[in-house]
Amino acid sequence: MQRAFWISFVVASAAYLAIVLWALPFVSQEAGGQVPFDLRPTGYSMEDAQAFLSALSAPGRDFYLGVQHKLDIFFPAVLALTFILGFQMLFSRWWATFFGFVALLGAASDYLENYLVSVMLTMPVETIEGSLVSLSSFWTISKSISSTLCFAALLFGAARVSLRRWVL
Repeated sequence: MQRAFWISFVVASAAYLAIVLWALPFVSQEAGGQVPFDLRPTGYSMEDAQAFLSALSAPGRDFYLGVQHKLDIFFPAVLALTFILGFQMLFSRWWATFFGFVALLGAASDYLENYLVSVMLTMPVETIEGSLVSLSSFWTISKSISSTLCFAALLFGAARVSLRRWVL
């Protein structure tokens, strides 16, 4: 299981780095420096969405829908797998199951966010409704909370195991 964890960790890290160091900075550049939806952990308002979508160039929109979303099809599943394998190594069955559920919720939230962002990217800006933006923002926040909880749990579990080994 350790080997599977480290392989998934390396793959998830590589995908994450491609997203945050290449894909999303390009999208941001194509939107006049505005932050893409994926990088807004506290969500976004109708005004935020309209401003971002209005500023986003056609090549930026195509890149967001193409390259970025292709990376983001792969990343949530690999990240959830990494979390689940890590939790199984670090926690009792009950806690591993609980945090594994949180990881799956985070992945599902990311996929729902991606779908709704795709819908917004393919619509004329003036036709986007507040309910669509609110729902997309909700899933962005849900993804962010789930991921934060999972990262914190993984770090806590690793620190706890390391401390036990060091002290004993």
